[in-house]
This record gives sequence, C-alpha cells and structure tokens, in this order.
Amino acid sequence: MIKQINGLHHVTSLASSAPENNAFFTKALGLRRVKKTVNFDAPDVYHLYYGDETGSPGTVMTYFPFPNAARGRAGTGEVGTTAFAVPKGALPFWEERLAAYNAEDMRRENRLGDERLLFKGPDGDGFALVAQDDPRTPWTADVSEDVAIRGFHSADMRLSPRGAAASAELLTFMGYEKEATDGDVTRYRMAGGNDAQVIDITQVNGPAADQGAGSVHHIAFSVDDRAAQLDVRKALLDTGYQVTPVIDRDYFWAIYFRSPGGVLFEVATNEPGFDRDEDAAHLGEALKLPTQHEHMRDRLEQMLTPIED
Repeated sequence: MIKQINGLHHVTSLASSAPENNAFFTKALGLRRVKKTVNFDAPDVYHLYYGDETGSPGTVMTYFPFPNAARGRAGTGEVGTTAFAVPKGALPFWEERLAAYNAEDMRRENRLGDERLLFKGPDGDGFALVAQDDPRTPWTADVSEDVAIRGFHSADMRLSPRGAAASAELLTFMGYEKEATDGDVTRYRMAGGNDAQVIDITQVNGPAADQGAGSVHHIAFSVDDRAAQLDVRKALLDTGYQVTPVIDRDYFWAIYFRSPGGVLFEVATNEPGFDRDEDAAHLGEALKLPTQHEHMRDRLEQMLTPIED
C-alpha cells in the first residue's frame, strides 16, 4: 500500500472565459489568485490558480479558460462536485453572497452528516460548501475569517458501478480508508492526511461525461517531495498502472495516470511552491511564463484577454 499521499493537492478544471472565471473565484468566493501563467501545451490559454494566501496544497483550484469553449456534458467517469470547507454557521452568509453573484442551482443538503450548500459556477461547474471545524487559515482580503473558505473538503467522483468498485480498490491502495456509505455515495478518507482528505464516490448509471467548460480535467494528490513521488510512481507501475514520467510544472513536479473509473489522477509535490518566482506578497499579479514560452511573451500578452486584479 502507498503511504506517501497526504490528500488532495489541487483540482484543475476547464472554463470558457478567463475574466469571468477570475471574477468568480476572487470576488464571489473570495479566494486569492496565487498564479497567473499559461497552459504548458497551449500557451495562448491561461492557467489560473486560486487558493489561500500561499497556495497551500489542498486549497488550490486551477483553471484552463479556453475562450468560448462549449460546456461539458455531465456523465460517468468524472468529478461531478468539488467541495470546499467553510466554518460551521457560515452557510447562510454564503447563500446570501452567492445569490448576489447570481450563482445558480443553490440548495442545501445533508451528506453523511455534513451540512452542504450546493451551487453552480459560471460554466455550470458543480461546487459545494461544507460546514465543518477546520484549522486552516483562510485568505481574507474580501471575506471575513469567520466565514471564509479554508480549502478543499472533498472531490466527488461520479462513476459507473464497475468503475466505482475498481476506483475504491485504487483509493485503498493509495492509503484511503472507507469511512461510510449512504445510498449510492461511499466516502473514503485519508487518515492522518492533510485537511483536504476526503474522496466521495457516487455510483451512477448512464453515458460517459463529455469534457468541456465546467468540467474537472483532473484531480491531484499531494506528496511531500520528489522522493516520495518516485516511490508512489514505482508502486503504481508495479501494480500495472500506466504512469507518465515526472514532469516539471514549475511550482510542483507531477505524474499522471488514468484511474479505472475514468478520472485522470495526478500526484503532485508540495515543493517548490508558488513563491519560487514571485514574492509572496505579490502572488498572482504578474504573468509568469514557463521558460520554454518566455520568448513568446510579447505575442502572448497581446493575445491573452486582460484580467482585472
């Protein structure tokens, strides 16, 4: 069994408008934009990161906003809901705030003892706020500490029954423990992990999801460093998974593999962090380019849609 994984590191999704995406996460949700860079494989597309003050692992939501991208179609083999943790008693504040920002499909629910507020993002993204005690220090530039988002609570994978069973085995191999089941939902928790330590599996029947704006592209799991990552990679390869070589993503090193339920998994290091090329007081302000794209800066700055800070 793998013992090096801490919990979630980040969640990466697709969007259709960089300015709209930026406004939603920094204004409506009150997160900090901790990095403004570009997609390594499509440098004419932003890669935007939002999180706490420093972009701590387990707090960072990232987006590839492809201009005017068509919306994705919900289905099996995807992360259907990304959930953030907020303090107990904060949900009425968020209901009022999100209504003022025209968030759609808001409703309350109780899942496995958690009080949750469900809502949709600008591209129909599925989100939830989960009320719980959480020791993490939030970013408070726009939202007060007593109600602000702490980081991730969980990711909810929507899987076929076969995919759910195989993914449950994988999560167990990765160090997660089955915690509870309620109907079609089964919860797995990383005991002793970071505070973004929950994965829910929801069994659904139907066609496979079709990715587009509003879809989660992949979820990333945290490991402390490159040595731990190499141990995880070897364990996955020895078990038969097809895993990429280690890839330098500037702010972390990454490996990728496809889970049996269809969701793309990444394992990312906690090092070196988002302050490697930017002072912590000014994270996310300047456009940072990967070294191989720096020669394109003038052209990219003309092509990329301006984003308000």
